[in-house]
Amino acid sequence: MSNQVVDYRMQARLDPGKKTVAGHETLTWRNDSPDAVRELQFHLYLNAFQNEKSTFMRESGGQLRGDRAKKDDWGYSEVQRMRVAGGADLTAAIRFIHPDDDNADDQTVIAVALPQPVNPHQSVTLDIDFLAKLPKVFARTGYHNDFFMVGQWFPKIGVYEKAGDRYAKQGGWNCHQFHANSEFYADYGKYDVTLTVPANYVVGATGVEQSRSEDATRHESTYRFYQEDVHDFSWTASPRFVRIERQFDPASAVTATEAEATARLLGVTADALRLKPVRMILLMQPEHRWQTERHIRALVSGLKWFGMWYGAYPYDTITMVDPPYGAGGASGMEYPTLITAGTSWWPGAHEGNPEEVVIHEFGHQYWYGMVGTNEFEESWLDEGFNTYSTGKIIDLVYGPQDVPLHLLSVPVAGLLGLPQVTSETRDRMVYLQFGKLDPVMVPAWKYYGNSSYGINSYMRPGTLLRTLENHLGAPVMARIMRAWFQKYRFQHPTSLDFERLVNEVSGRDMSWFFDQFVFGTNWLNYKIGSVECDPVEVKLGSYVENGKRTVVSENDAERIRKASEKQKGYHKEYRIVVKLVREGEAVFPVEMKMTLESGEVVGRQWDGRDRWVKYEYTKTSPVKSVEIDPGGKVLLDGSFADNSYVETPAVLPFAKWSSNVLFWMQMVLP
Repeated sequence: MSNQVVDYRMQARLDPGKKTVAGHETLTWRNDSPDAVRELQFHLYLNAFQNEKSTFMRESGGQLRGDRAKKDDWGYSEVQRMRVAGGADLTAAIRFIHPDDDNADDQTVIAVALPQPVNPHQSVTLDIDFLAKLPKVFARTGYHNDFFMVGQWFPKIGVYEKAGDRYAKQGGWNCHQFHANSEFYADYGKYDVTLTVPANYVVGATGVEQSRSEDATRHESTYRFYQEDVHDFSWTASPRFVRIERQFDPASAVTATEAEATARLLGVTADALRLKPVRMILLMQPEHRWQTERHIRALVSGLKWFGMWYGAYPYDTITMVDPPYGAGGASGMEYPTLITAGTSWWPGAHEGNPEEVVIHEFGHQYWYGMVGTNEFEESWLDEGFNTYSTGKIIDLVYGPQDVPLHLLSVPVAGLLGLPQVTSETRDRMVYLQFGKLDPVMVPAWKYYGNSSYGINSYMRPGTLLRTLENHLGAPVMARIMRAWFQKYRFQHPTSLDFERLVNEVSGRDMSWFFDQFVFGTNWLNYKIGSVECDPVEVKLGSYVENGKRTVVSENDAERIRKASEKQKGYHKEYRIVVKLVREGEAVFPVEMKMTLESGEVVGRQWDGRDRWVKYEYTKTSPVKSVEIDPGGKVLLDGSFADNSYVETPAVLPFAKWSSNVLFWMQMVLP
């Protein structure tokens, strides 16, 4: 159970014609700090969409994730009245603040001075009347025709961090403006929400539906939803939804073999992996109903593997929303117990659409939903962890996928002969192109640009965590990830907390890894510098041996060589010199593997600290191949192409594969 700091009781009415939600909010906030708090701060997220002067619109340029803002219909949030329950009216005390920049036109955060401070461990209850005007669907929220995705819609209190919480040196509000490349951060609590909509609308929302009533006179339906231990509430409504319900049954979803293997991996008993039944609710567009089973299978995979690896999903329901065509801005988003997916009229069977979207958004129930990291300041802790977890499930359940390449909405990767790739390979390839400008650990709005935010929040951390797994071993990494969830469920941990946990579980000091690859920008690239393999010949010249000078001429050398070859058991010797080079600034321990023509394998571990290292051998067989980091375990390495030396390289197959990959990258990447 969470530390329930907030208690929201809300009543809201949707007006489909005006595209508004009129709401009343009764908020009880508990001061969980030793400070006397004299001011409250709230997010008014929808004001990001009220004009072109908001910080969100300035940073995004009116476009996000391939979607554009519709500038003929804006969104906004109005606090019409705020008062202390049974006490003072605070409406006149509301003022807009902009804690992150100097944009006085941004109105996504308000501060309200209180007539009396909220003393330590005491509570204050506010009554708030508000109006939410929804924009045309953009950046996770809004409307499209008669479809409504209502997210970031109510005045939402920030997080008061006491000294020692996360990075706070003294008590204060953590309440950032709404930025183009940031998401959310909030405290846990209770949500009791009543929604009134036209009678023909189907509604989905965070939590469990408690009741539903009809008003025949007003042609309206009223729904009540309730959920504890969550930090947000979102809902959707449309008359076109086809509602489909299924039950996640752990007994049929998880085999005994899977449970036993996972228990061994984690070092726990099979009973510790016990999952609970969950009601799966799908709100599908009619034209996508034929894809129901694909969505269900993906949702079951998420419930199963996230649950077994990290801990059972604790809520009673999970609702998946399928936005209509034209509402792509609402696709691929997560809220507690409610996610939005998204698909096309011709989804590729082998490209992870909608499968990867469903699993990824469900995964956010864990990374952001239950492990409540601050997405404003440390986006990699939710998106990166989820990229890593999602990729492992996709590869396990579905295997390698097609490259997501379309022509006129038709998936054509298979037609072009492009190779299928694992999630690991795909994430690494994208990271290599754009992952150099910023460290992973940067506040979301301070990255160089959208691409840097995306790569350093998703693909690079996913690659980073895969590399950490390869270095520590799969069992150790699996236990780290489970311990992370178990220890910090319903808390607000940081990157430093994760580093400490890695050190604790692994029993190793991994600060060098985090310093370079989380908090730093050091580029990593090791390569084969050179390989020399020369026959050991008889030495020519004049030598003093045992006090006697001997002269060896070319004729003498030839005579000695022929005599040696006639001896039984003779093997020609070769002098082998291998040089390994560190090109980047990053340091990582790497392995060298040399294979001889005879089949003998020579292994060597290099700490990777020097700029280069030389290894010399005398062997009775020439070199066949040399590899640095055999098997490609160090996924952060900048180029695998220079990691190997082969005496007789197979040029054509490599050239064909690499040309296919280059084609994909040119077509797909921005």
